Amino acid sequence: MTARDVKIRNVGPKSAAWLRQVGVRTTEDLARLGPVEVFLKVKRAGFRPSLNLLYSMAGALADCHWADLPDAQKQELLGAFEAAESANPIKTRWEKQKAASERSTPSASSDSSSHEESGASSLFDDPDGGDAGASQGDSDREISRFD
Repeated sequence: MTARDVKIRNVGPKSAAWLRQVGVRTTEDLARLGPVEVFLKVKRAGFRPSLNLLYSMAGALADCHWADLPDAQKQELLGAFEAAESANPIKTRWEKQKAASERSTPSASSDSSSHEESGASSLFDDPDGGDAGASQGDSDREISRFD
């Protein structure tokens, strides 16, 4: 392996660890996937990279320092990232948990409201309460049988 394969230009140790976590170990890996896709992979893995990582990977492919990238290329990278991210939004673990709880909440509330409705309707089955006293008496007799 050449030195170019071992260390990706412009990438420090923390960013290199992130890249390894998402399977990008060489400049060839980076070139194959592209800086925008790799940046998305890093974000989806739960890391919080700044746009400097995106620019540094593009600089590595152009064999220059990331700060030397033309502003037009940086804007193009940012636009490509935003388009890719909006097509498939990145959700944090907290956003995923919130979405999961919101999905379960409506069904739980509809279950409880249906129970409330059925409970409310059973209160009004016999508005005169004629059967209520009889059933209460029956339940007292059942308890007295076991005493």
